[in-house]
Amino acid sequence: MPLTANNPNRQTWIDVPENSDFPIQNIPFGVFLTKNDIITIGTRIGDTAIDLGALHQLGYFKGIDLTDDIFLQDTLNDFIADGRKTWRLVRNRVSDIFLKGNHELQTNRAHASKVLFDIKDVEMQLPVDVGDYTDFYASKEHATNVGSLFRDPENALLPNWLHIPIGYHGRSSSIIPSGTPIRRPMGQMKPGEDGIPNFGPSKLLDFELEMAFITTDANHLGSRVEMAEAEDHIFGLVQFNDWSARDIQAWEYVPLGPFLGKSFASTISPWIVTLDALEPFRTEGPVQDPTPLPYLKQEGKMNFDIKLQAAIKPQNGEATVVCESNFKYMYWSMAQQLTHHTLNGCNVRSGDMMGSGTISGPTKDSYGSMLELTWRGQNPIKLSDGTERKFINDGDTVIMRAYCEKDGLRIGFGDCDGEVLPAK
Repeated sequence: MPLTANNPNRQTWIDVPENSDFPIQNIPFGVFLTKNDIITIGTRIGDTAIDLGALHQLGYFKGIDLTDDIFLQDTLNDFIADGRKTWRLVRNRVSDIFLKGNHELQTNRAHASKVLFDIKDVEMQLPVDVGDYTDFYASKEHATNVGSLFRDPENALLPNWLHIPIGYHGRSSSIIPSGTPIRRPMGQMKPGEDGIPNFGPSKLLDFELEMAFITTDANHLGSRVEMAEAEDHIFGLVQFNDWSARDIQAWEYVPLGPFLGKSFASTISPWIVTLDALEPFRTEGPVQDPTPLPYLKQEGKMNFDIKLQAAIKPQNGEATVVCESNFKYMYWSMAQQLTHHTLNGCNVRSGDMMGSGTISGPTKDSYGSMLELTWRGQNPIKLSDGTERKFINDGDTVIMRAYCEKDGLRIGFGDCDGEVLPAK
């Protein structure tokens, strides 16, 4: 099916600010609350939120096989479960409705008043009910940095890392949309000389610059997804800040891995950008050496050129960009992650989320966490207000941005922000 919505020459009759993340070629999906306290599934062009539920009720999706209530729900799970054919049909139709020269909705003020909202007048919600969340560890630079910090720099990567995408099962209940404050976690930390664990607020609160992908129903229990079909089961991506309490994590992670140091909060951008919208930005990934086993071997451009940025904004201060990275640095692609995830017959469902793990690049300014940027606190970062940070302070807001840009076309993910509140 042609991706007509991707045509770079398309223009819309909706006003789109310069350098907007949301041109007519994007058409992401999300869930928002209107001024009238109505929750609906929608999309966005420029700074205009579009109520897909109202569009459907008014007959603008005729000819597409959709249930009457598909957009009248508080999550995207059922829509995602309908599969790629439906996603493409809806996205193409939305593009046609808002195409410059199509006056069907533009001149119908009664309909437009029910469909269109200023983005400032809606409250974004969590777009999916995340049943299961897996966090991978798929950036070679990040894994090498962490291995160097905590183990032997000469043998930073563990023997399995170059053969399988490493991941762990995370806590889905604490995934929150951008703008939701997070509370500094309490926990146990490494004992002092008396051998008694320290207890109190985390002193080493960190961000992790990540992306995450959302799946559809991929396989039945006991079956697996083949590499060739993996991307058919990926609906789209969000930007992802997987907050980490490094001191809590360091004490607890042996022998079973992350627990309370990671499960207190994870922030996502609330608009899901479809894999289809990202198609023009495909790129080659890193060379994989040794060659993966046959079930993980992939052909073609399986990575995406998504520019990533993280900034720290102190309370009442200006934001300072502290790192700039790129999703293309991922050693293990999303398709490989999903394929490996189902290798043992684990069933993946609509709305499941899979984080990339921290995305670090090859240079110091592209490291995707404070742990790496300050090299475990040894090299503090100076902010624009003159203060220094080893990790994240109370009152700081971590601001993340992700976008693709090529030949004058920009596709972005919008806000992924979170302010840190003091521990209770």
